[in-house]
Amino acid sequence: MSPTRVCVGAISGAFGVRGEVRLKSFCATPEDIAAYGPLFSEDGTASYTVKLTAQVKNGFAAEIEGITSKEAADALRGLRLYADRDRMPALSDDEYYHADLIGIEVRDTGGTLLGHVKAVQDYGAGDMLEVTPAAGGATILLPFTHEAVPTVDIGAGRIVADPPEGLFG
Repeated sequence: MSPTRVCVGAISGAFGVRGEVRLKSFCATPEDIAAYGPLFSEDGTASYTVKLTAQVKNGFAAEIEGITSKEAADALRGLRLYADRDRMPALSDDEYYHADLIGIEVRDTGGTLLGHVKAVQDYGAGDMLEVTPAAGGATILLPFTHEAVPTVDIGAGRIVADPPEGLFG
């Protein structure tokens, strides 16, 4: 994935028989996904023009330019869609694109390396940073709250964490 692009959604399959797709939006304002186009595949080799046609359970029904059959729409299932970062809205100081957090180091308040951010997860109770521990082993879910993560410095590629007692061993 290019650092100049941000994942804004994913296609979850066909919607109907005329080539429409079910589209999940990862945008703060879900319908904005259509305004960030054209959208791109993760490797950037394909671009897609998206037109939202209806709101459906867990997302939208959408037309993708050039997709005219259920089979073609089904072939796009699982495709993650990316928008150029310069088309995205500016963020406030305490907001971050998940893509900016992936791979940066996590240190405790004493400066000890705890690991690196593997992913940002949201299981319904707020964002969690999935951290690959520096000591090895299974990933650890760190609450992405001001209490547990008081400092995020994207420019320096570092997060300072004050994890709950015992979380990192």
